[in-house]
Amino acid sequence: MVRLCATSLISMAPIAAWAVPSSHAFSTQYTSGNVAPAEQVQVIYYRNAETTPVHGAANVYVDREFHNGLLPGSYTQFCLAPGKHVLSSYLDDAPRYLGKTGKAADTNLDAGKIYFYRVDTNNPSLLVSQDTAERELRGSRAQVHALSRASRVEACNYKTSVKPATVKDYTLSGDVLFDFGKSGVRDITREGRDAIRTLAQQLAYDAVVPRRIDVIGHTDPVGSAAANRALGLNRAQTVRSLLIEGGLPANKIGAVSAGSNELLVADCAGSRAEQVACNAQNRRVVIRVDIGATTP
Repeated sequence: MVRLCATSLISMAPIAAWAVPSSHAFSTQYTSGNVAPAEQVQVIYYRNAETTPVHGAANVYVDREFHNGLLPGSYTQFCLAPGKHVLSSYLDDAPRYLGKTGKAADTNLDAGKIYFYRVDTNNPSLLVSQDTAERELRGSRAQVHALSRASRVEACNYKTSVKPATVKDYTLSGDVLFDFGKSGVRDITREGRDAIRTLAQQLAYDAVVPRRIDVIGHTDPVGSAAANRALGLNRAQTVRSLLIEGGLPANKIGAVSAGSNELLVADCAGSRAEQVACNAQNRRVVIRVDIGATTP
């Protein structure tokens, strides 16, 4: 009778397990909005089923040691100490296991950053942006079947990182932007144009790469609800067009109206002139910027 030691069984498992995919090989579904630990590097390798028709595993290596084998539609996520590392991935490289002896170059990885690598037939380790990766990772599940032999892989210490606020509001006074009751591009004041231009320049100066910008028009409660919704939307669309003129990406900017539904001051009384003056805070345009991604 032939006896196999435990070590032999473990070393064989990652090789044989890929023949028949099992539900036990996958864990949690990927969730977007990851933030790397402040003192570590986070790396995510993923395999898009549509772009890698090759059968067998895509083996991921960290510093020339096997870490995981990815089936189509899966990903692996791990952390490292910052500094130089050799990261590589090979499609169906058994039995040569090229990642252990290959000539992949060192990559300098910075603390507090996430690096996304897509396994592709033509480029097994393609570095992609977070926006692209998280779009392609939707529906992917964590590959957990294999036992990592990568000695430099660390458990991610998320306690040392603080997730920053991802949304920031910039509020512009409606009375500064427009004359009372007006909303068109020709109606906007010089002060309003300057304020919008300054905001676009500030976002560029702060190196903000917005995932989404929502321009929200708010009105006072004077007049009908339908008229207020229309006025709020027209003002939001006007501000949106000027932000685009200022260099912000049109495909990421939307315009909506809150009408008079989100009042800052709700107890204005007196004559019409007194109510108009009291409601000044309610007449505003809010530019809500998702700043979840910034340039390095």
